[in-house]
Amino acid sequence: MYKKLLMAGLLLTCIIAPNYLHAESTIEPSQSEAISANSINNDTQKQINLLNTQIAADIASLPQLKGEFKSLTEYRIKNKTEQLRSIIDTLVNSPDVDTDFVTQLIQGQFSFLDKVGEYLNHDINQLRSQVNNSDSDVNTLLLISHREFQRDHYLKAELETLNWAEKLNLNVATAKKQLTDKLIERADRLESVVTYTQKELKQAVSEATDAGADISAELKHKVTNLKERLEQNSASLTVAAELLDSLGEDTTQIKQTLFSVSGDITQDVLNFSVASSLVQQWADVAKNQALDNGPSLTFKIVVFVLILFASSIVAKGVTRLVSKTVSASKLKFSKLLQEFFISLSSKAVFAIGLLIALSQLGFELGPLLAGFGIAGVIVGFALQDTLSNFASGMMILIYRPFDVGDLINAAGVTGRVSHMSLVSTTIKTLDNQRLIIPNNKIWGDTINNITAEHQRRVDMTFGIGYGDNIEHAERVLQDIVSQHPKVQKFPEPVVRLHTLGESSVDFVVRPWVKPDDYWDVYWDVTRAVKMRFDQEGISIPFPQRDVHIYQETKD
Repeated sequence: MYKKLLMAGLLLTCIIAPNYLHAESTIEPSQSEAISANSINNDTQKQINLLNTQIAADIASLPQLKGEFKSLTEYRIKNKTEQLRSIIDTLVNSPDVDTDFVTQLIQGQFSFLDKVGEYLNHDINQLRSQVNNSDSDVNTLLLISHREFQRDHYLKAELETLNWAEKLNLNVATAKKQLTDKLIERADRLESVVTYTQKELKQAVSEATDAGADISAELKHKVTNLKERLEQNSASLTVAAELLDSLGEDTTQIKQTLFSVSGDITQDVLNFSVASSLVQQWADVAKNQALDNGPSLTFKIVVFVLILFASSIVAKGVTRLVSKTVSASKLKFSKLLQEFFISLSSKAVFAIGLLIALSQLGFELGPLLAGFGIAGVIVGFALQDTLSNFASGMMILIYRPFDVGDLINAAGVTGRVSHMSLVSTTIKTLDNQRLIIPNNKIWGDTINNITAEHQRRVDMTFGIGYGDNIEHAERVLQDIVSQHPKVQKFPEPVVRLHTLGESSVDFVVRPWVKPDDYWDVYWDVTRAVKMRFDQEGISIPFPQRDVHIYQETKD
C-alpha cells in the first residue's frame, strides 16, 4: 500500500512540475513588466525546455506502464524536477542574474510546493480516516509516518525557495512568518507523536520480554513497526528543529525531546540552554534520590567497595599460592600452563568477589549471568578466529608439544620459543627476528620440536677418489669424529662406506651430539676433514667431464 501511495505522490509531483513555471504567487516581483528570458543563456533555456519536455513525455507514458517500468519512469520524473531546481539555484546565485525571469521560476516553485503540501495533507487525512482500532492500524500509522517523512523534503525546499526570493530582494516576510508558524505547529505535534510512540514501544518491548520464546509474530511485527515509526518521526522532528534554527527560533525544548528519545549526546547538547536544562533535570532527580535512598545507598556502596578490596587482597594471595604450587619441580607444568593457572585463579577469585559485591547493591545475579551467557554467544560469533586461536592454545597447553625455550620448526618458521599465550606464540628466529604466530596456524601444521630430545644425530657425507685407500680414509674420519669434545660417546659415531658415486666413493659420518651443539660439530668436523684429507694425501673429487675433439681431414 505504501508503494502505491508513494507512486501516486510522485505522479502528482510530476503532473504539477511542468506547469508551475506559469503559476501565480502571493510574492510580488520587483518589477511589473512582462517577464522575458532573453538575457538567459541559450543553453540554459534549452536545458529548461528539454527538462519540461522530458517530464511531459514521461507523464504521458505513465498510464501505459506497469510494475518496474512505471517505477523507473517515476524515478526519472523525480530526478528531472530536482535538476530543474538545481538550475534555478545556479541562476539565483549568478552574478548577472535575470531577476524577472528567475522571479517567475521562484513564483512557480511556491505554487508547486503549496499544491504538494495540499496533496500530502489530503493523503494523510485519508489514511487517518482508515484508523478504526483494527489490526491494520499499526501499518496505517506507519504509512502516515512515511508520508510525514516525505513532507520534510518539501519543507526544506520551501525554505530554500524563500532564501532564493530574499536574494532577489523580494518581499517574503509574510511567507516566512507562515512557514515559521507551520513549522512550530508541526514540531509541537511531532513532539507529542514521538513521546507517545516511545511509550508504546517501551510497553511493546516489555510484553515481548515477558513472552520470551513464546512471542507471537504479531507482537514482533508491532515492535518493528513502532521502532520504525519512532525513527521516522524523530527524523522529521530533527528536520523541523533544523529549519526553525535557520529561521532564528528557540528549539531548546525540541532538542531535549530528541535527546531523551535517542539517548545520544550530539552537538546540540553543547548548546548552553539545552545542556543547562538537562543538567537541571538530572540534578533534581539526583537530589530526590539522595533524600529518599541516600543512607541505605551509602551503606551499600561502602559494603560494595569493601568486598572488592577484600577480593583483590584474596586474589593476590591466591596468585602467590598458585604460583608456588604450579612452579614446583615435581609437577613439571609447562610455562604456558603455569601462567594459565596463575592468571585464571586470580581473575576467578576477583570475579566471584565482584558478583557478591553487585548482589549487595541489589542486582539480581540470575538475569545478570544469563545476560553474560547471551553476550558470550554474540561475542563468540564475532571473534571466531580469536576463539580458534584460543582453542588451539588450549590444545598446546594440554598436549605440550613444546615449551618456552625450545627450538622448534612450525608454521614454516624455525626459531626458539620466547613467549607463549593462549592465542599466540612468540618465536625468535635464528637470525634474531621476533615472530608472533597465531596458535591455530601452529596447531594446524606439523610441529618439529628440535630440542625435545637430549641427543641429536649429525648427518654428513664425505667423498674420496676411486684411487684412494678406503681403510685409510675410514680411519681418518673415525679419528676426527672420536676426538671432537662435543661428540657423544654413546651412541657411538657411525662411519661407513655408503655409496659408489659417479666420480667419488662416499662415506657417511653420523655422530651424536646435544641439540645445542649440532651446528658446532657439523662445522668443526667438515673443516677438520678437509684439512686432514689434505695432510694425508686423500683426494676430495669433484665432478669432471672429459671433452674429446675429433679433427676430420678433407680428401
